[in-house]
Amino acid sequence: MKIKWKQLVFKVSVWVALEVFFGYVGVDTIADYSEYIFERSIITSIC
Repeated sequence: MKIKWKQLVFKVSVWVALEVFFGYVGVDTIADYSEYIFERSIITSIC
């Protein structure tokens, strides 16, 4: 299994930056909700 490191690092970096930004602004609940929606679609596509 080959991992696409550049893509992985980019996605993780964007996620961390958005978490910090949303936490600073005070809308982290919205970010948590979007993660729930994203994880739910992944689970649905796997099954």
